[in-house]
Amino acid sequence: MSVDVMDEEWLLSAEQVRSLLEWIRGHAGADRPVYPFMRIVAEQGLRPGEARALRVRDAMLPEGDWGNLTARHSRKVREIPLQPQFVEFLREWISETGLREDDLLFPGRRGEPFSASGYQRVWEQAQEAVLPRDELYSWRLGEPISILRESCLVKWLRMGISSVTVAEWAGESPSWLALRYPYCFRSADVEIDWDHLAEVVALPDVLKS
Repeated sequence: MSVDVMDEEWLLSAEQVRSLLEWIRGHAGADRPVYPFMRIVAEQGLRPGEARALRVRDAMLPEGDWGNLTARHSRKVREIPLQPQFVEFLREWISETGLREDDLLFPGRRGEPFSASGYQRVWEQAQEAVLPRDELYSWRLGEPISILRESCLVKWLRMGISSVTVAEWAGESPSWLALRYPYCFRSADVEIDWDHLAEVVALPDVLKS
């Protein structure tokens, strides 16, 4: 399996993600779905195409409790947990926009699927406004929105969530994660008890003679 490595320097920090989302929330204008759409990609690690295809019925949003989101990719279905704060955010979004169970969660102005052009312009403007523009970082401008998903997956891994769990939430395999983000699996900082390791792997005395 051939997988390109996502360089660490391309990833967005948690503070940069927050700043981008805050800018987008204040500048989306008539494109109201842009902010909630961007936020679900950034916080739930969805592929943009998956987020565009979500319908209201795909979100279980119990009041004051954890919920879950049903995402689909390549005919495979997976469940992603939603923390109570995000559940409340989606409940408010659905209520404010008057969406019904079978409606798209992030519809276009006439109820059609939200177009890529509908969010791409705002995303590019947000990058220009928020990300550093000096010689060291200016080359990062123009990154696709999927960098929000990439940054989310790495954040989960660095939080100590198991690669198996992250893979399930992301709709990927653990081996894909290891190849894509090898720096999340480095053992250089792990202390090894070499004496204990020697005891564990030592052959029984009966086999030494």
